[in-house]
Amino acid sequence: MSSLLKPFSVCEGPCESRGARRGCPSSGPHGGQTPSSQRLAAAAALSSLPEHQRTYAARRNLAAAAVGGRKITHPGKAILAGGLAGGIEICITFPTEYVKTQLQLDERANPPRYRGIGDCVKLTVQDHGLRGLYRGLSSLLYGSIPKSAVRFGTFEMLSNPMRDATGRLDNTRSLLCGLGAGIAEAIVVVCPMETLKVKLIHDQCSLNPRYRGFFHGVSEIIREQGVRGTYQGLTATVLKQGTNQAIRFYVMNALRNWYKGDDPRKEMHPIVTAMFGATAGAASVFGNTPLDVVKTRMQGLEAHRYKSTADCAFQILKHEGPQAFYKGTVPRLGRVCLDVAIVFVIYEEVVKLLNNVWHTQ
Repeated sequence: MSSLLKPFSVCEGPCESRGARRGCPSSGPHGGQTPSSQRLAAAAALSSLPEHQRTYAARRNLAAAAVGGRKITHPGKAILAGGLAGGIEICITFPTEYVKTQLQLDERANPPRYRGIGDCVKLTVQDHGLRGLYRGLSSLLYGSIPKSAVRFGTFEMLSNPMRDATGRLDNTRSLLCGLGAGIAEAIVVVCPMETLKVKLIHDQCSLNPRYRGFFHGVSEIIREQGVRGTYQGLTATVLKQGTNQAIRFYVMNALRNWYKGDDPRKEMHPIVTAMFGATAGAASVFGNTPLDVVKTRMQGLEAHRYKSTADCAFQILKHEGPQAFYKGTVPRLGRVCLDVAIVFVIYEEVVKLLNNVWHTQ
């Protein structure tokens, strides 16, 4: 297999005899030919080969180019890099996630407690101090690391067989791989962890909070509602995460392909990766915020009011109007853009480091 990936000259075609190989011009400094004349001679020799040999040579040269270009990422590396990126990212962006969740839970019928983002931050700090903006972090942190690990590991596992000889993934396939990664992370990690996060945040907003912390809250929820209590809103979560990652990976891959053009070996600076990641994050926000609102309602302490995901969406539309589906868009936009930018930058850089110490190809 390794011989198929080794660059070769046209004098080393599959049907060449050993004597013909000895007559191949030397590539060394004293071989009698300049690099340009060697390339011209190689092109002339290649054009004289039968069509099936030219096809064979082209495929081997593409494979050789892939070795120097974007290597296929081993799923194990993707899991490690994704987990690390997810943990760092959530510690940075959690306050915006907290504000977004508060605004989405602040229904009109209460009546609303907050007049906007600034008012939500102000009242939270007044009541609980700066630490109040990090209430519920533990549940999201425990979920963010495995979530990103499952997401990137699944994406690389699905996309590796779909890449061409240079390691390039076309946009349609990146959309499908992103969809698969989103569904996997939703079922394995996101739904139970998001349910716990929303319940804990919602509980802390009540007049008499019941849960003393993350582990006490988890034990009480499971004791009262069973494991099923941690899987409320599964359909909405699968829809949200599936479309989320489909959009993000599609946009990120399309921008990467555009930036690299015909040169798969072209390196992307971390700033460029961050810009592309932020763009992908913004696209996903505008594409599926309504699903995020429905998911949050289905996972709150008042989820029993809704018969199903569809009923939840209908009730929101009936009692609050279509604009309610975009509650929390601004704080979510800020968080997600920063989130996706940070995750992709850290992921790409950690993979580069792992490639230096963990040789899988």
